[in-house]
Amino acid sequence: MSLMLFGVLILLIAVGTPIALALSGATLVTLVCTTDVTPIVVTQRFFTAVDSFSLMAIPFFMLAGLLMEKGGISKRLINLANLLLGNMHGGLAIVTIIVSTFFGALTGSSAATVAAIGGILVPAMIKSGYDEGFSLAVSASSGYLGCIIPPSIPMITYGVATGASIGAMFMAGVVPGILLALGMCLYAFWLGRKNGYKASNQKASPGEVWKAFREAAWALLMPVIILGGIYGGIFTPTEASCVALFYGLIISIFVFKELSIRDLPGMIKQAMVNSAMVMFIIAGAAAFGYLMTRGMIPARIASTITGLTSNSIVFLLIVNVVLLVMGTFMETNAAIMITAPIFLPIVNAMGINVVHFGIIMIVNLAIGQITPPLGVNLFVAAGIHGGKIEKVVNSHLIRLLLISILLLLVITYIPGFSLALPSLLK
Repeated sequence: MSLMLFGVLILLIAVGTPIALALSGATLVTLVCTTDVTPIVVTQRFFTAVDSFSLMAIPFFMLAGLLMEKGGISKRLINLANLLLGNMHGGLAIVTIIVSTFFGALTGSSAATVAAIGGILVPAMIKSGYDEGFSLAVSASSGYLGCIIPPSIPMITYGVATGASIGAMFMAGVVPGILLALGMCLYAFWLGRKNGYKASNQKASPGEVWKAFREAAWALLMPVIILGGIYGGIFTPTEASCVALFYGLIISIFVFKELSIRDLPGMIKQAMVNSAMVMFIIAGAAAFGYLMTRGMIPARIASTITGLTSNSIVFLLIVNVVLLVMGTFMETNAAIMITAPIFLPIVNAMGINVVHFGIIMIVNLAIGQITPPLGVNLFVAAGIHGGKIEKVVNSHLIRLLLISILLLLVITYIPGFSLALPSLLK
């Protein structure tokens, strides 16, 4: 069963089948060929997987992100960051990283972060004399912070797959996300100083900074409202997504006045399509996981891993390698739904905190989004400027990738980076 299940999956992915259809197709073919179970079970598993109150947060956060993107909020964040940091060495690259961090906190999506922020700042960097390859590499790399900085759609998926607290996952992602952003900023500053990258030699006046801050304050308040509300016990993560949506609607239409009611149907349609793609992936992964469980594949994999080592340090190293490879070719939510149930029994047996392990998984899979040759952020960044992925995959990207992996090891083996904030606020 396992050979057919994974063989069909790999074959379908290799011929370019979308991951949701590949997971569903592999499940259906294996079910029909190797068992006497009725195929209707696949449909039942689809429904069971998406019939979750927690997953309702995904479409609301996606629509809230679109409102923030189209309603002028990203533009104001960029303006504030540029006034504060634009005159530094590598300033525009640092602005890209910091704004991507904040924008990730508004959308929870890596691809959306790369498209929205990179679309504005990559041309600005190139115009200011920055190397084209460096500009694209920074945009692609900082975009994956959207998976790690809360609210994060993969964190919601992990919470549903493992039963981990989604609120705790959100808080646990804050410090690792800042750490990764800081590592990228230091590289951008070092390269900017080496190559003389500067957008301006003039410092902004206090009046200009104050005006930009007042305009951006509405955007800066959103993560505070969401995370403060969740940890203050005011609302659940799913209810927080509705609050975020309502907040974004009010700010974009009535405060910034850059959206009208006529814009909403198209944005709702886009959010529905994006959400349906994620839900279909989760549903397909759930059916695939059911068949793996029926064939006792997770138990055999767990037994093999524990047979290799009972040392948690070695186990986490194996997990990092497996997930880094998987993240290069598999969609993040699908990878979580498939692998989390496999690793969870070992995690519990070794006494590893399930929230900390979730951050390790998500950071690994996020880094996979900038790993050649199939990282999704590479293709989004390439589409910003010329459409050639060869422009994105360069020495700067490799260095940023190595920095990310080094910091991943720090996050893996020092749980305090992930658990300090949830423990403090508990």
